[in-house]
Amino acid sequence: MKNAEENNNYRIAVPSAFENVFSHFYFAENKTAHSITKTLLPSFQTILVFNFGSRAFLKSEQNNVLEVEKCLVLGPIKQAFDYTLEPGSQILVANFKEDAFYRFFGSVLFDALPIHPDTLIQKNCFTTLWEELKEIANTQNQVNYILEFCKPYLREQNAITSLLADFKDDNLNPIKAIASKVNQSERNIQLNQKKYFGYTIKEVNRYERFLKAVELIQKNAVSSTNTDWITIVDHCGFYDQSQLIHDFKYYMNISPTKFLKFQSDICSSKAD
Repeated sequence: MKNAEENNNYRIAVPSAFENVFSHFYFAENKTAHSITKTLLPSFQTILVFNFGSRAFLKSEQNNVLEVEKCLVLGPIKQAFDYTLEPGSQILVANFKEDAFYRFFGSVLFDALPIHPDTLIQKNCFTTLWEELKEIANTQNQVNYILEFCKPYLREQNAITSLLADFKDDNLNPIKAIASKVNQSERNIQLNQKKYFGYTIKEVNRYERFLKAVELIQKNAVSSTNTDWITIVDHCGFYDQSQLIHDFKYYMNISPTKFLKFQSDICSSKAD
């Protein structure tokens, strides 16, 4: 890992008033003389990326390469992808939380294809926003400017999405519990989940199991030279080790052992 002067990257917390809109912002810049490539873990969040420096690239699992020119939207991020910062690159990333992307744009993305945000609202306001942000030198001030920009566009959460977003009981099926609470069919609650969040409960449950394994592997790597894969399988709720391997290949296209070896080059957009 390069020192902070060469490869500067950090998370930026959001004020409490925006905690149900953004999980956090992320800033990264490359001050080295060579390109830096990292892998971003799946997060099931939709992200808005601004690029203020030289070229930055995204590469999907299918090896499709896209240049981030000024700004783009990507997500929900259900599989890992690589991003490359060339010397002089500087990006600022807004991480939308749960149904916040729908509340802002009035729709969600289902295929995770990168698009320009102006396409979603049929205006050039994001190109204008990029021009205004580029003139702001301080990153925190850029974040504050984005937050103010968002206020007029944000819709209120409806009752069902609030229940879905706030559901915390691991012992209950959220679809069944909420359907019973609001006296609606389970199918209707499922459709609301997909419409407003961009993914199903089944999808996110599988992801949470994978993420739990990632966190446990990382913790074990700090405290031990050997990884107890059987314990990870049992603790995270996998049927067996082959299912663990299958999920790692699905989300990241690598095995758990390769993840362990290269984890210093892997980033998560989830807030700590």
